[in-house]
Amino acid sequence: MTKLYLTRHGETEWNRKGIMQGWGDSPLTDLGIEQAEWLRDRMKNIHIDVIYTSPIGRAYNTAKIVNGDRNIELIPHDGLKEIRIGGWEGLDQEEMKAMGEENYYNFWNVPSKYIPTGNGENFLEVRERAFNAINEILEKEKGKTILIVTHTITLKSYLSALEKRDIDTLWEPPFIKQTSLTEINFNEDKYEIPLIACMEHHKYSRKEYNEFK
Repeated sequence: MTKLYLTRHGETEWNRKGIMQGWGDSPLTDLGIEQAEWLRDRMKNIHIDVIYTSPIGRAYNTAKIVNGDRNIELIPHDGLKEIRIGGWEGLDQEEMKAMGEENYYNFWNVPSKYIPTGNGENFLEVRERAFNAINEILEKEKGKTILIVTHTITLKSYLSALEKRDIDTLWEPPFIKQTSLTEINFNEDKYEIPLIACMEHHKYSRKEYNEFK
């Protein structure tokens, strides 16, 4: 059996400000670092053979924290990057909407109709990239326990491809919150998902919970 754990990076400064990151980056906040530490503590007694990560800083730094004292090399993989959003990168929600309300609506509601600006990717391209990348990792690391640290759209795109769902179901729950944990077990041509977007390890204070739930 091959066991796959998937997680998203911790909260970043741009997350907090509602700014789109894509292939860009911003630092983890103090809360984002804590979120990674909570996941590290949750997984400290789980054997992990190999860790793959998006090379983008927010994911790579989350992977370093989750790795903790383990002597495991972090393997960056370009296929695990977030969606490339071209002209939207670095913009907040209102600025994105100002570039075209219909396209903004489609991004969040009808992914099949979203048209990327500049050198961006559409959702089908991201889904193909993520699915191919993770399948490549699964084949290479067959029989091992794998941790992958990536991004919301990349992770949800992979799940939609694995479950053979229409791309327009992408944003249906559950939402992939920061450092939530998904587990998939593969056995020959079958798989099961005992955990999806699990947040049990998060330890929000009441104020933080109200802000970020």
